Amino acid sequence: MHKKNVAFITGITGQDGSYLAELLLDKGYEVHGLIRRASSFNTQRIDHLFQDPHELNVRLHLHYGDMSDGAGLTNLIASIRPTEIYNLAAQSHVKVSFSMPHYTASVDGIGAVTILEAIRSSGLNARYYQASTSELYGSTPPPQNELTRFHPRSPYAAAKLYAYWVTINYREAYGIHATNGILFNHESPRRGETFVTRKISRAVASIVNKKQEKLFLGNLDAIRDWGYAKEYVESMWKMLQQDMPDDYVVATGVGATIRDFCRVAFSRANLNWEDFVEFDPQYLRPAEVDALIGDPTKARKTLGWEAKTLWDELAELMVDADLRHFHK
Repeated sequence: MHKKNVAFITGITGQDGSYLAELLLDKGYEVHGLIRRASSFNTQRIDHLFQDPHELNVRLHLHYGDMSDGAGLTNLIASIRPTEIYNLAAQSHVKVSFSMPHYTASVDGIGAVTILEAIRSSGLNARYYQASTSELYGSTPPPQNELTRFHPRSPYAAAKLYAYWVTINYREAYGIHATNGILFNHESPRRGETFVTRKISRAVASIVNKKQEKLFLGNLDAIRDWGYAKEYVESMWKMLQQDMPDDYVVATGVGATIRDFCRVAFSRANLNWEDFVEFDPQYLRPAEVDALIGDPTKARKTLGWEAKTLWDELAELMVDADLRHFHK
């Protein structure tokens, strides 16, 4: 009998989780997602995937839980018995991690070891994907690949570094199929509104519609390698289809400054960005990361994955989506 593919996604309500859920449902998976209990609705990104649990053949199941609840996570994994686990949940805002270092360490670092320990202790034959990050490289000059030295520059990056190494440790110590995806910045119209790219695209739409006059930003000279999140989740799936677990950089290989992103985003609406963008030092990090540009050679050769959408097209795509949103 053909084995049923059952995926468990932490962070399913986030940008990446929603795109990954779509991909896996399209591939016929049964998908289980971890969501946090809140007094307001927080499932907007996956509402279009919702299936009434009273219907037949429901393949999307949501479970309340929290990455800081080790016993709850362990029990949930034991009851679902997934064949693939994608750990995408995180306190993922770098600047916020300086204000909430303990919480960031608990969710981003200890959360990963909780899941890996659940796999080990239960003997579950599940493949594990750890959402790693280009922030691990910090101040190490680009281009960055799988062999580049790490130098994290934030509590977020330090917590993710622990998760990265504990994933490798469980792979080597216990033979678990555990893989790190070192994804460089990836954006989309579903990106959280406090992240710089979405902050820019929303500001363009707001300014066009006379709802905003200025956009205040921090370090305009920071260079990032921005790709399209919808494409990047396919690389996650491809990693877990490999016979052997490994670690991969996922990136476009092309960098641009935040100033560049502003220029293209505002020009999409026939605006000159310099008329609207102002510097505000409150948005600077205590320790800046100057340049992150990935070398995705290994992902291209081993996974057959390659980015199709580069940063300038992505900026236009995001502005178009936010402009459409205003007229709904």
